[in-house]
Parts: sequence; structure tokens; C-alpha cells
Amino acid sequence: MFPSILLLILGLWSVAATINAFRPFRQTLLLFPSLFWSWLVIGLPVQHVVIQMVIAGLLIWWGALDEVTGWIGLALLVASWVGSLVLLLKTRRSRTVVDTALGAHGISRSGDPVPMWRVVVAAPFRGGGVEKTSNIPYRTVAGRVLKLDVYQRRGDTAGRPALLYIHGGGWTVGDKREQGLPLLHHLARNGWVCFSANYRLSPGATFPDHLIDVKAALVWIREHGTKYGADTSFVAVAGGSAGGHLAALVGLTENDPRYQPGFEPADTSAQAVVPIYGVYDTTNRMGVQSDQYVSMLMEPLVMKAFLDDEPEKFYDASPLDRIHPDVPPFLVIQGDRDTLAPVAEAREFVDQLDDSSTSRVVYMEFPGAQHIFDLFYSNQSAQMVEGVLAFLNDEYRRRISGPAEM
Repeated sequence: MFPSILLLILGLWSVAATINAFRPFRQTLLLFPSLFWSWLVIGLPVQHVVIQMVIAGLLIWWGALDEVTGWIGLALLVASWVGSLVLLLKTRRSRTVVDTALGAHGISRSGDPVPMWRVVVAAPFRGGGVEKTSNIPYRTVAGRVLKLDVYQRRGDTAGRPALLYIHGGGWTVGDKREQGLPLLHHLARNGWVCFSANYRLSPGATFPDHLIDVKAALVWIREHGTKYGADTSFVAVAGGSAGGHLAALVGLTENDPRYQPGFEPADTSAQAVVPIYGVYDTTNRMGVQSDQYVSMLMEPLVMKAFLDDEPEKFYDASPLDRIHPDVPPFLVIQGDRDTLAPVAEAREFVDQLDDSSTSRVVYMEFPGAQHIFDLFYSNQSAQMVEGVLAFLNDEYRRRISGPAEM
């Protein structure tokens, strides 16, 4: 009886996980558990099913099918596996998403692709071809020494384009060692010099402290990047979630003295910007964020102000309100199942940016992708990092040789 009950529990768990992957919860209390659960199931559908098959096989060998409850559990498992197959097919459309977005702007794939074994293993191992230099101080502020890491291809010479990556974590948590690793490793393997920086976090920091630190990191790269083989005339900026918000603001507030106190004359321009499932509105004016987004996060922790009392502070922090024609090229990346950075915000940001910007705006919306879908290698993240590489390679080529004749 015991094995059959375990098989039934496994079946119920698997069905619930699959349903949650298709329809994740957006309510505040269930937001984060639902997000991480769906993130695992969507990102690793094959691994998810294989592990369940192994467990189910052991339970069946133990006699789980001797009782009707075991058969019910097996039926539920099979039904959930069909759902996982549908999820797998959705994620495999990511290649078409990337090719369509690139093709619309005359961009071809370039560089070495992500090997299939990395998708199977999933874990973002750096590999022997990429070397990492850790914990390089770039700024001392408010009693803290802020540091960054450098990723580069082993044995590379000088003159490689550079990328600054900004981690996410709701402006309150996170670390340079934890996020964006598939992108950092892939770009470094293909000849880019990548810098991943920490910055001050809330509640200790109040916006725009986070943005000021990121701009200081950009200035440091321009001053010291050649030591690591970087061509400092081309520095792209990318980031995920809150890091995507900050990356977008870097591109939208180029050389704005309000956000570079003490280094006002420095060049804080970015030659390309890649916000990944970024936050583009700190006011929730569209009503698509969690109902506690402003009152529990933005007001008391990040902005330390009330939206109703000081709305201009929130608008200054919202990329939606900082759009203007003279901005660098953007590649905006979003998942259509994102419960933390809703896709509606990204679409609105892209529409307004595309209407205003004199530079090109590329948009990739990945079907079935949840927040932080690039934390490990998967069908989605492998296609994403290949798309980012192609976009950045093309922007760097255009910067060196000028736009190709159309």
C-alpha cells in the first residue's frame, strides 16, 4: 500500500507542477513559490520527466501498481508528462523567435553555438576555455568597496569588445557570482571581455545609488579595461530583472550629471543595451505588477518615498519615462510567462522606444519563459545567449566599419 500512495503523491505533485507551469500564480503570497516551481519545470522539462520516470520505476518495482491508487498515480504522471512535452515544444520555438528578431534587422547568427551537452547538463560551468579574474575593486563608497569579476577567453589578445553585466534581485539581494553566467561564459568563449559588477543594495541604498554605482563601473571599465584586453571604445551593458532596469537606465541617461556625482565629466555612454526580463515602470501604472509591488518594495525599500507624495522620483526611475530619440541600440528580451516582470511592461517599453529611438530596437519574446529563465542552460537560454551574441557582434561590426549598405 505504501508504494502506491507514494506513486499517487508523485502523480499529484507532477500534475500540480505542470498546471503551475502553464498558469503560474501572480498573487503576492504565492508569487515567489509559484515562480521558482514553474521556472524549474519550464526550463528543464526533459530532466524533470526523466527524474520522475526513475522514481516511478523504482516505486513500480516496489509494488506500487498492486493497488488502484498506484494506477491513478501513474495515470496522473503520464498526463503531466504530456504537458511537459507541450512545454518542451514551446521552448523549442525559441530558435524561431531569435532568428525572426535578428532577421528583421538584417542580423545573422555569428560565433560558436552553445554545445548541446551544456543544455543537457544545464549547470553553467565556465569550462577551460574561459578564465575568470575575481573581486577587482572598482569603487569605494559609503564605507564599502564595490568589486567586479572579469571573464575572458583564455589566451586572447587586446582589442576585444566589452560587456558590463548587472545582476538582478529586486535591488535588495543578489550577487555578481550568481546570475547571467550562461551569457557571460558564452560571450567570453566567443571573444568578448565581460565584466560582472556588484552594486549597493537596498534598503541600505536608495535609488539612484544603484544606478550611480553601475555608471561608476562603466567608467572604471573605460579607464582600466585595456588591462584585460578590452576595446574600451565599445562597451555594451546588459542585466537581468532589476539589473535589466538599471541597464536600460544606463542607456537612457547617458552622461547625465545627476547620476554620476564626483565623476560628472566621465563618459557613461553605452554602445548597446540588453535588458533581460527587466522592470520598466516603478509606479505600476499599468496594473500588471503584484498588488504589493509599490507599497512593499518600491516605496519603503528602494525609493524610500511615497509615490503619491513624490511621483517625480518614481518617474525618474522608470525607463518608460526616460525614453528619448538619442539612445543606443537596444535588444530587449522577455518571457511571455514572466510573473515578476510582466510581459505587458516590456511590450509597452519596446513600442515606445521603437517609436522614438533613432537607433534600432530588437525585441525577443520567448514563449513559455518564466522570470530568470537564463539562470542555467536550457533550450530557451541557449538560444537567448546566441541571439545576444549575434546582436552585439553586429553592433560592434557596425561601430568599426559602419552600417552595411542595404
